[in-house]
Amino acid sequence: MYLGLDYGTSEIKALLLDGSGQTVCTHGLPLSIQRPHPQWSEQSAAEWWQVTHELMAAMREKAGAAWQQIQAIGLSGQMHGAVLLNEGNQVLRPVILWNDTRSAAECAELEAAVADLHDITGNLAMPGFTAPKLLWVKKHEPEIFARTASVLLPKDYIRFLMTGKKVSDMSDAAGMLWLDVAKRDWSDTVLAATGLSRSHMPELIEGSENSGTLLPEIAEKWGLRADVIVAGGGGDNAASAVGAGAVSPGDAFISLGTSGVVFVVNEAYRPAPKDAVHCFCHALPGRWHQMSVMLSAAACLSWYCKLIGIGEAELLAEIAELSAEQKAEAPLFLPYLSGERTPHNDPLAGGMFHGIRHSSNRAVMGYAVIEGVSFGIADGVRVLQESGTHIAQCSLLGGGARSPLWAQLLADTLRLPIVTHKGGETGGALGAARLAALATGAAEASVCTKPETAQVFTPQPQHADYLAARYASFRELYRQDRAFRQAQAV
Repeated sequence: MYLGLDYGTSEIKALLLDGSGQTVCTHGLPLSIQRPHPQWSEQSAAEWWQVTHELMAAMREKAGAAWQQIQAIGLSGQMHGAVLLNEGNQVLRPVILWNDTRSAAECAELEAAVADLHDITGNLAMPGFTAPKLLWVKKHEPEIFARTASVLLPKDYIRFLMTGKKVSDMSDAAGMLWLDVAKRDWSDTVLAATGLSRSHMPELIEGSENSGTLLPEIAEKWGLRADVIVAGGGGDNAASAVGAGAVSPGDAFISLGTSGVVFVVNEAYRPAPKDAVHCFCHALPGRWHQMSVMLSAAACLSWYCKLIGIGEAELLAEIAELSAEQKAEAPLFLPYLSGERTPHNDPLAGGMFHGIRHSSNRAVMGYAVIEGVSFGIADGVRVLQESGTHIAQCSLLGGGARSPLWAQLLADTLRLPIVTHKGGETGGALGAARLAALATGAAEASVCTKPETAQVFTPQPQHADYLAARYASFRELYRQDRAFRQAQAV
């Protein structure tokens, strides 16, 4: 048995996998997010650990006798978060999350300080990454920075509490902006530019390697053997790729979770930072991946549903009843509730409805939201294709994969086949469990298979013209909004 733990932004998910690759049971528990100031997004590391204990107790009860057969645990986690520890390994401040955009000025400073930053890291400096966060702390909370002895990513802090070891995997570490992504090693140059050194960083291993075993007291508390291995694991998207079987060059998927991601596997280091395309190490050795990221995807639908007091499933059912004419005349929605990364790298971008009329009922407005998110995904696919990456079809993962309506809209918008998989919403936890199996010596070819197809959504030609026209208007609306904001700032 292999246990996968996925530390998302809004939920921690667990999945138990048996030796034949079948899911035994799953469970998830929610997390809270704090937004004390505009552009800030933080979480409590103590809450992660408390929820982990509750989750392990729930999984132990669900699994029954299978629980004692667990050989290894794999970790998947939200990327870029900054967990700051002092010399006594105490957390110094709330964790600054991936969708926190306060460090835009520090990004510019880092780009100026390291002339070859893009070549080393494969990425633009963006507020979501960890390194600019530390520059912000150095400038605005110097007493905290001075006491910082270690910087860990979210899942790697949990690993430290589980094993006593400070370790990260290549895929997650690549998102810190301190990694030489081609060499799969820390960059002393970029570390020095932020006032840090290798002594502040965790040890690096591949995601399929053994990072250590459970501390005896943790194993006893969770009812597990003390020799249970903890695998290197992966950043959430790289782990989801392993769960989806996206492990060979050309494999691609879209993840519709809190954020929206288009992920393509590459056989070599292929940076394309011009349009804010990410280039990271994969969670498996000898592979890299390109990725476009929008900061608010399914989170936009959650926001709108909370705003109007309706469940997501109920709203999606109402949207499904809309006519083609209603959709074609719906308002446009810019999905930039947390700013945006790919392709704009614009932390000050905001969400917007444009073209609301008396006839714009809640279903029409809801359609505008999921269409706007789909157009944001289309922006990512477009710049990936412009960088020379070929995408033949995409798997669809994350909570959004549960909606056939949204899957078809993506197929029509992108003009690509969209494939959903059975259990596709558990991609990160499944990938973490698979990495756990690999850390025990299991063969990649037998573990990292593509999950069973649930449905294939092919583009419907009758929708192509109206969606193309609305996508062009969507892009123009953002361009005009950015120009307006720049004019206002003068």
